[in-house]
Amino acid sequence: MSVILAREELARIAPGRDAAVTIGKFDGVHRGHQHLIARLNERARAEGLASVVIVLYPNPSTVLRPGSAVTYVTSLEERLDLLRRLGPDSVGILPFTSEMAQLSARDFVSLVAQELSMRLLYVGPDFALGRNREGSVGALRRIGADLGFRVETAELLAQDGEKVGSSAVRQALAVGDVEEAARLLGRPFSLQGPVVAGAHRGVSLGFPTANIAIGRDRALPAFGVYVSRAFVRENQHQSCTNIGVRPTFDAEPRPTVEAFILDFEDDIYGQEVRIDLLHRLRDELRFDSVEELVAEMRRDIATTREYFARQEGDGAT
Repeated sequence: MSVILAREELARIAPGRDAAVTIGKFDGVHRGHQHLIARLNERARAEGLASVVIVLYPNPSTVLRPGSAVTYVTSLEERLDLLRRLGPDSVGILPFTSEMAQLSARDFVSLVAQELSMRLLYVGPDFALGRNREGSVGALRRIGADLGFRVETAELLAQDGEKVGSSAVRQALAVGDVEEAARLLGRPFSLQGPVVAGAHRGVSLGFPTANIAIGRDRALPAFGVYVSRAFVRENQHQSCTNIGVRPTFDAEPRPTVEAFILDFEDDIYGQEVRIDLLHRLRDELRFDSVEELVAEMRRDIATTREYFARQEGDGAT
């Protein structure tokens, strides 16, 4: 049944002419992914082909190793939006199921080739697909010769001698280095979701915060306080964001994302807010008293204002 579903999804995104195709998880849509898709678009235009990006979702690890904890650098919606902005002719999701996982490499690419009129498969040099990852680039070239498509590879994009990849982004986030994550992503690391009711402690402390609901499967940076930029109804605002479990009070069972938006008083409950994390201020700390917490929050906000003042002085936006 899932192969039928896959055919339907592929048919839905078929561009109606011969295509150059790339396939992957594309989590993060980092600079390496951007480089690959830019090259795909170039090769497609040069040969009069449509460019198609196929996103495998969910992460194959969740299917191959049930129960494994997988987090995503970008939500699926954000991922698709970022990919579309890169300019391919078509972007779509190929649901990865246990049935799909059992397909041989030949059957997998045959399915794609038939539904998309694929003439070029354009991937990274370490790409592989099919049962037990049997479809290496070399194997796919042999299969393609039989099925009527070529396989080409884009060179890996490196930064400071290391591959730009999702693993590097996760490593940067794990230590709270959001500047390094931004360099790898080509944009600030962001979190997005609706504003929901929290414990209202911020209001009682004099610092009303926007409690942003984030999916449990989203990758988070190391707990702490960050200088951030909040996007509300297409307007951007300076903000200071705490990510963690609020240890000064009864620790939360799961992490929260709370943004104090500077010089902002609108009621935004239920509205979608995006937070770009720009700079780490400090670890999340447990304070012995509410007074100590408030004093530290005032320092965080003052430091946030100083950060943005420096940015404006340097000509940054």
